[in-house]
Amino acid sequence: MADDTMLEILEARAKRREDRRSFVQSLGVYAAGIGVAAATMSSRAFAHTVSDADILNFALNLEYLEAQFYSFAVFGTGLPNSSLSGTGTQGAATGGRQVAFTDPVVAQYAREIAQDEIAHVNFLRRTLGTAAVAQPAIDIGTDPNGAFSTAARAAGLVGPGQSFDPYASDENFLLGAFIFEDVGVTAYKGAAPLLANRTFTEAAAGILAVEAYHAAIVRTTLYRKGIQTPALIDATEKISNARDSLDNPADDDQGVAAIGNASNIVPTDQNALVFGRTTGDVLNIVYLNPGAVPRGGFYPNGVNGAITVSSAG
Repeated sequence: MADDTMLEILEARAKRREDRRSFVQSLGVYAAGIGVAAATMSSRAFAHTVSDADILNFALNLEYLEAQFYSFAVFGTGLPNSSLSGTGTQGAATGGRQVAFTDPVVAQYAREIAQDEIAHVNFLRRTLGTAAVAQPAIDIGTDPNGAFSTAARAAGLVGPGQSFDPYASDENFLLGAFIFEDVGVTAYKGAAPLLANRTFTEAAAGILAVEAYHAAIVRTTLYRKGIQTPALIDATEKISNARDSLDNPADDDQGVAAIGNASNIVPTDQNALVFGRTTGDVLNIVYLNPGAVPRGGFYPNGVNGAITVSSAG
């Protein structure tokens, strides 16, 4: 009987997500104007052997995004200028604002995550020293044509012409956080084997564990709230579908909907292992474009460093 139940759960996990690629068509606007540049740059990301510093700088770009989002949501301000300088073109984080949290537990979670993400930025900057990249331009606003709104419309969270505001409520904040946290976990999982220096590997493993804790907090809270408001759970499935349609042909991403009679707080494969994403896969998601481009989405001008071009999804 137990074997039959397990088989049912595994079969449900394998079959539950379909029609991923429809999301790609709804993001076609992002391909306009950058296809020519992408054609000449699509192989730049790994035209050379990346160094440990290249990989950590790639991670630093992601940490800038997360830290700015959480800092604005919790404190109403972004990172200080002293935490933004470095190599490459420095840009601003635009559009963030403080969330008026109504659930004190969510507010405490958000504060903890914000402090961790800010610490990650400063840690990576210290570790990289003069090799650290500057923060690139980051879009974390609520403009109808901005990254959050474009992603939300394509995922079906809001209708045509509507915007998505991740600062409007506790629930919207959690959905905004859900977009980032699972991506961060899979990014570090994918990057860790590429690091040669043991010290850097241990640092990446430490950050990976923290990102996994963050993702679990966000997923658990959405699942718990979703018991009372099923639309929240449905929204995580839609965001998951959107991410999965962008990164690569594999169907790995998962929302928080229950599988069989078990929750799905930790998205794993049949061996209970978390999957990893390549740097190109990650850029496909944060650029909101599945086709080898150098910028877009949450990074209007692209990221800084040696790894800047997404892969063909």
